[in-house]
Amino acid sequence: MIYVIATVHIHPGKRADFLEAARSVIAHTVKEEGCLSYDLTSSITEPNAFVFVERWASRDALAAHFDTPHLQEWRRVSADYVVDRKVEVIHPEKVEDL
Repeated sequence: MIYVIATVHIHPGKRADFLEAARSVIAHTVKEEGCLSYDLTSSITEPNAFVFVERWASRDALAAHFDTPHLQEWRRVSADYVVDRKVEVIHPEKVEDL
């Protein structure tokens, strides 16, 4: 099993749009084979900061996720909202930055 921690900062004033798009990608992603959990949290102190916390059965399941139409759409749409992001893949033996 691996974990993905993706920290995202969005443009001010884009919170509602970001959350609407995130709900869609989450709804599709949790149905994927190998997705054990996929959730989004928001910061209490930084209203434009969010963290996706994901658990995947394997790195291969995560790789397949990258090729799904709903993730491709998420990347296209979220480009209008996201200021920066940091993605870490946590393996039992290491942390991989994407």
